[in-house]
Amino acid sequence: MKPEAPPAAPTAPAVPLDTEFKRGLGLFSGTMIVAGSMIGSGIFIVSADMARLIASPGWLLVAWAITGALTMAGALSYGELAALMPRAGGQYVFLRESLSPIWGFLYGWTFLLVIQAGTIAAVAVAFARFGGLSESDYLINPIKVLPGYAVSLSKAQLVAIGMIVLLTITNMRGIDYGKWIQNLFTVAKTGALLIMILLGLTLGWNSEAVSSNFGNFWAVRNPQPIVDGLTALTAFGLFAALCVAQTGSLFSADAWHNIATGAGEVREPRRKIPLALAFGAGGVILLYMLANVAYLVSLPLDAIQNAPSDRVATAMMNRIFPGIGVIAMSAAIMVSTFGCNNGLILSGARVYYAMARDNLFFKRTGELHPTYRTPAFALIAQAIWTCVLCLSGTYSELLNYVIFAAVLFYMLTGVGLFALRTRRPDANRPVMAVGYPWLPGIYVVLTGLICINLLMQPAQQRYAGLGLIVVVLGVPVYYGWRRFVARVA
Repeated sequence: MKPEAPPAAPTAPAVPLDTEFKRGLGLFSGTMIVAGSMIGSGIFIVSADMARLIASPGWLLVAWAITGALTMAGALSYGELAALMPRAGGQYVFLRESLSPIWGFLYGWTFLLVIQAGTIAAVAVAFARFGGLSESDYLINPIKVLPGYAVSLSKAQLVAIGMIVLLTITNMRGIDYGKWIQNLFTVAKTGALLIMILLGLTLGWNSEAVSSNFGNFWAVRNPQPIVDGLTALTAFGLFAALCVAQTGSLFSADAWHNIATGAGEVREPRRKIPLALAFGAGGVILLYMLANVAYLVSLPLDAIQNAPSDRVATAMMNRIFPGIGVIAMSAAIMVSTFGCNNGLILSGARVYYAMARDNLFFKRTGELHPTYRTPAFALIAQAIWTCVLCLSGTYSELLNYVIFAAVLFYMLTGVGLFALRTRRPDANRPVMAVGYPWLPGIYVVLTGLICINLLMQPAQQRYAGLGLIVVVLGVPVYYGWRRFVARVA
């Protein structure tokens, strides 16, 4: 007689889904939000600065491979959290539930001030730049408001603000409008990136560049100093260069988690969000690796390092199609940045909406438009702040703060995955993190090392330090806001 099997451990009920939104996003649209939010202007530019720091074709590809590994490890880990807690707010909800409400608030606070708003402003100005407009062609000359800061209005800034306003209004009118724009522009720019790669690998094939780059694949040549006396010629210098270079490649691959913030509008979110994260992030990382291979078979390393205005893709295309290549890449990057900002604007407002529902942001931002079922007031608040950043001209500096703050919260969210496994072992997990605990553990360690390295390197200390200060300043704001809400109530 066989012994009876022990009863199965009880499983906690699934987290209830949001019911106030219109669920208009399927797997294809979710994947387009992931890919579209990731692909902006970075992949066409940042390899130049990375090549100057690392100064080796092989190690340049390793730096991008590290970015790819971190991004995929993060996406696969977030898949478990998104399936466990498919609520509007994404990473804010994950941190709130896994660590504590204050960590969720600090993420939302930094997300608004630096991470999302700064990225939207910078991408909008990049759109205007590649359209041929100059930031120094002023309509209103700079007016000094604080030491080192001024308010101005140039033609480039005006177009950037117009782009933000247009996409905000479009996304206020319903998820179907935002989805249509996102799908159209993501397909267009992904196709343009793929065509660029194919042209680089075929018509752009340069025997001299191939021999120089792949014949001396690991050789470090004339690296730019990270700080005085420290270059990639030493083992420690190479490690430091790989870490510092991640500020460029990680920025180019950032925003892959944006689909999780709009979980309230995804059909079957427990299944489709993890798939969208995997398909979108994986596809973009593959394209990024291939793009850098295309650069290396088309251009010698020194041409990549010294590309005019760091526009590596433009230099490659101009070599293939002299004159026309510049125009073609400018048009492709404008399409790319427009689609990127639509995804950022669409997803960002859902974080402020979730914070307001927890009484941690202005009450109106937690309300949906009665007709369109979109967080209209949150979209307006986001637009106002990003337009202020455009006028202030601080968007370029903010990009340096973005990566430290973003990587810090990626690390903390990874820690939260372990915390939830410990505190809620019986929770209903439709999707489990791949390679747990090793892969998520490596992800936490590597993101932590990048944060530490950025704080230690003199060239990055100012930016990383100020990014950390922004996070810390959120602590008194959190407690002050709670006391204010308690008094009003």
